[in-house]
Amino acid sequence: MSQNPFLDTALEAARAGEEVIRHYYDANVKVTMKEDYTPVTVADVETEQKIREVILGAFPDHGFYGEETGHSNPDAEFTWLIDPIDGTKSFVRQYPFFSTQIALMHRGELIVGVSNGVLFRELAWASKGEGAFLNDQPIRVSDLTELRDAALSTGNIASLAAMPGRWNGLGQLAQQVNRTRGYGDFYHYHLLASGKIEIIVESDVNILDIAALSVIVTEAGGVFTDLEGQSLNLDTRSVLACSSADYHRQVFDRIHAED
Repeated sequence: MSQNPFLDTALEAARAGEEVIRHYYDANVKVTMKEDYTPVTVADVETEQKIREVILGAFPDHGFYGEETGHSNPDAEFTWLIDPIDGTKSFVRQYPFFSTQIALMHRGELIVGVSNGVLFRELAWASKGEGAFLNDQPIRVSDLTELRDAALSTGNIASLAAMPGRWNGLGQLAQQVNRTRGYGDFYHYHLLASGKIEIIVESDVNILDIAALSVIVTEAGGVFTDLEGQSLNLDTRSVLACSSADYHRQVFDRIHAED
């Protein structure tokens, strides 16, 4: 136990959700399509229900914003942000790039984050001012300083390519770093917080996908904003996350070079 009741509840909820996910992973789960043609399974719905039971059982006055059940009690001082299976397409096709994301926002500030990469057996968490952890071990971002040494990971290339100025800047950046990959989803944020890569550029995200991860990266010593350099809010749709403020400035300048 962490002696932080919010974090303890988030971890309990993540583990309860994992039981549901593992139950359905090898089964022939029923898949339906949302209006935006993204899939949702019975596993998504039941996982969120289980998480909701744990969280609201502990904090019945808190708000709850879930991928599947929507936003309840939106005027509450505390609001939980939940994506029960971030990466449902991966889950349905049975490869491991999916996770459970649980975050807590207090008056607009994200203060707790739990990211459970179930099939990777990676449970990461952080609470404001208390550091970041992966599988019970403290983690910290890389101490590299030169752009030529940095590793860059990107996500959602199609939407990045639709932004001509940003796309050109990203192309220039890719030529200047040491290594470029597209690890994607929760995984490249775990890598960043653990000191294994230095830069993430991603677009077409939802706040429920990244809220918990932003707390983890920040508590590990990193910098986490959207592509315009703004702090996260419920409408955030992109990410620029780096292991240091200096890397963040360099990447931001290159991406915005055509402004």
